[in-house]
Amino acid sequence: MRAFHAVLQVLAGIAAFLFILAGCMLTYEVTARYLFVAPTIWAAELSQLSLIWGSMIGMPWLLKTNQHIAVDAVTERLGKQAQRVCRVLAMTAIALFSAVVAWKGGDIFYDSFERGRTTGSMLDLPTWVSELAIPVGFALLFVQALIELGAAVARPAPSGGPVS
Repeated sequence: MRAFHAVLQVLAGIAAFLFILAGCMLTYEVTARYLFVAPTIWAAELSQLSLIWGSMIGMPWLLKTNQHIAVDAVTERLGKQAQRVCRVLAMTAIALFSAVVAWKGGDIFYDSFERGRTTGSMLDLPTWVSELAIPVGFALLFVQALIELGAAVARPAPSGGPVS
């Protein structure tokens, strides 16, 4: 589990870099297009690819560090045991959803890879490059959700707030 969390930490760093890279590419594109009237053929598509991969590989780290978006207005008012039950149910739902998306996303990736589909843009990248991010990201999220589920089942809820 320690090795997996180390991998998630590295992937979170890569995700952050990809977001910065996307911002730089889009800034360059806007500057090139509007100041120099010389738009690029690569900036929009590569920045989109960076955002897709950054989002997908960052998901499991966000779950691990409890930094994902959560609406806890109701669960904060529950008792410790009810919070624990909610955490178990939430991690179960995330794990099941992630498994299905990883499996179906893998099918879509493989089909595009086999058929040699491309984006059809001027850059004409293979579509599997972006589609691969879905099964990879959701498979990692599945594993992290199982880890969180095991922790939620094994330990009692901490006092003074929701289970994290």
